[in-house]
This record gives sequence, C-alpha cells and structure tokens, in this order.
Amino acid sequence: QVQLVESGGGLAQAGGSLKLSCAASGSSVGYWDMAWFRQGIGKDREFVSAISWKSGSTYYEDSVKGRFTISKDRAISTVYLQMDSLEPQDTAVYYCAAGRIYRDYSRAANYDYWGQGTQVTVSS
Repeated sequence: QVQLVESGGGLAQAGGSLKLSCAASGSSVGYWDMAWFRQGIGKDREFVSAISWKSGSTYYEDSVKGRFTISKDRAISTVYLQMDSLEPQDTAVYYCAAGRIYRDYSRAANYDYWGQGTQVTVSS
C-alpha cells in the first residue's frame, strides 16, 4: 500500500506560480513512478507530468512544457510540481499518482494509487 498526500494548491493570478507537493509513504515507495494529473470542472482527468523514480526521466503534457517542472526528493519520498506562468486554463484539481509504469506514463489507468487532490485556481 502507498499513501499519497498532496499540498500546495491555492489561488494564483495569471502569470503567477504555485508549487505542489506530494508526500508518499508506505511499502517500497522508492520503486514507484510518480505523476500529476488534473481534472477541471466538467472535464476528464488529464495527464500533466510524470517522473521515473529510478532514472529520473521526466514527461510533460504539451500545454505545460516550459512552464511546469516536476522533481523529486528521494530522501523524503516527495515529488513536486513547480508551476510557473500559470494560465486560467490550468484551473483544476491536481492529483498525485503512483505506479510502476512500463510503457505509457500518461495513461491514468496505469497508476495504482492516488492522492485526494488539491485545488488550483488561476484568476485572469
């Protein structure tokens, strides 16, 4: 079992920044790939970014490339999402996810554990 707890959401103005954190705990945390997904009102859950826990390779959805940065601190089993140049369309509930990914990091069904989500609201 893996428990994920997100924090850092809130309200930001367009062009501003927020940093999300996801603290992982439980069995074999060091062997899980981690990702962020988001879900806006009336929208499907969509992939934002992922990081391989073993190699550190990172993956991004096209609309956030160059604006968001995913990183990890292995020592405290925490993954971060630095969000810069925020846009109103980034408004959503952001979810942290963990899984052992072999092929498609962007597929939500490939992840086994999910956090409760944290709200990000960007005003124009």
